[in-house]
Amino acid sequence: MNCFAKFLAARLRSFGFALEGLGYAVKTEGNARVHLVATLLVISLGFGFGVSRGEWMALTGAIGLVWLAEMLNTALEILCDIVEPKRSGAIKRVKDVAAGGVMAAALAAAGIGGLVFWPYIFA
Repeated sequence: MNCFAKFLAARLRSFGFALEGLGYAVKTEGNARVHLVATLLVISLGFGFGVSRGEWMALTGAIGLVWLAEMLNTALEILCDIVEPKRSGAIKRVKDVAAGGVMAAALAAAGIGGLVFWPYIFA
């Protein structure tokens, strides 16, 4: 196997690991399932209303931001549970701050969605 083929094989494996992580989050985290439903709804509305390229860019960025926050929050929660399996005030604060980041991302995404879809819904 040449260098380029090894490089491609490694990239494909890394995509597989990433998809496993997404699957794990969706299977185990209720909020990830909520984000999945919201993602599918936004994509459906975008196609249904025929949003512009710029609007798609805003919606895609917002969706990506929420998923990034959710995945980092999930990873941090898993790590915290390994590092300190018992209840800890410090670990609770870490988890709460990470959850707050997800909420901030979701609120920003909802604002973007509102700005994009408002004219289509109430025109």
